[in-house]
Amino acid sequence: MSLAANRTPPLAGHPVFTDLPETVFESMSRLARQHGAINLGQGFPDGQGPDDVRAAAARALESVSNQYPPMMGLPSLRTAIAAHYRHHQGLDLDPEREVMVTSGATEALAGALMALVRPGDEVVLFEPMYDAYLPLVRRAGGVPRFVTLKPPHFRIEEAALAAVFSGRTRLVLLNNPLNPSATVFGADDLGLLAAFCRRFEAIAICDEVWEHVIFDGRRHLPLMALPGMRERTVKIGSAGKIFSLTGWKVGFVMAAEPLMRVLSRAHQFLTFTTPPNLQEAVAYGLGKDDAYFEGMRADLARSRDRLAAGLSRIGFTVLPSAGTYFLTVDLAGLADDDVAFCQRIVAEHGVAAIPVSAFYAQGSVKTLARFCFAKADDTLDAAVERLAGLFRAA
Repeated sequence: MSLAANRTPPLAGHPVFTDLPETVFESMSRLARQHGAINLGQGFPDGQGPDDVRAAAARALESVSNQYPPMMGLPSLRTAIAAHYRHHQGLDLDPEREVMVTSGATEALAGALMALVRPGDEVVLFEPMYDAYLPLVRRAGGVPRFVTLKPPHFRIEEAALAAVFSGRTRLVLLNNPLNPSATVFGADDLGLLAAFCRRFEAIAICDEVWEHVIFDGRRHLPLMALPGMRERTVKIGSAGKIFSLTGWKVGFVMAAEPLMRVLSRAHQFLTFTTPPNLQEAVAYGLGKDDAYFEGMRADLARSRDRLAAGLSRIGFTVLPSAGTYFLTVDLAGLADDDVAFCQRIVAEHGVAAIPVSAFYAQGSVKTLARFCFAKADDTLDAAVERLAGLFRAA
């Protein structure tokens, strides 16, 4: 046999991506466009975001250099990030050595996994999970170990952690608040996870982009603040979620200096920098008074309650939503397959949702659908009226 017979075809890509299906968000949004549907699938809000933050970006476009900013981020933004988290979460961060700006939280996640995962390292993942996690872990050479969180409460259980942690565990990747289940993990869940991280010398990457989007008087507790976690946690935040400006793609990474040194080396060969005018505007926004954040949460909570009440009224079983832009309905008794259900409602009733099974690698939960409530009242009301047809036809 010739050597050529054993070669990879020259146009073949890496198998992690070659074999990866189209993201469910793209496929459902395409169906929504095809059918003229109301899109409650993809998680972006109606509106343009805060006027004053956008005005700050416009001013900075004229007044701030548009050439390469520092690789770690503008000093003004790193200082604002440290001050923001000191005020809101009691964290003491050195803006020079422990804070970095990235082009969105997904870049921060990709860079952290590239920087910290060695081939063969085991990475603990909690499902349901954001769809980028698993391919990024695999591309970095990590071996995923799954903790399956189940409805309706999606709690972290000690037995489940004990089943996956071992001497080979290198990293834990946690999303808190959790998309898509809208769960906010509190002191009990986080304390249990922190104990396992300390016991097995694991690093925690905490995707906390929804940290300000929490409801009903809850307060976000960062894993980094727990005993023994300051030196082993990578905390990731997002201006897009804080200010409803998802297209800006401005993320933050916070970690102790030894971790930050290697994280920054990965970042310098990814995006390297982020638009300086957006950085200046985010620095301004992070300094807004508490009334902004309280008002943002109150507005979203009203939208959550409006959609939840409407869906419940027409016959859906709505699960609790403690944070994020999302709420989930239980399809038990209505449908056996959430993918087929979501395809049906977009085609027949003109409303797009996301099947929650897309967030599970092991496919154990198949009767949940996720709706985005960060929309105008008339959009939510129209979606409920369309979905009522499901129950009238039953």
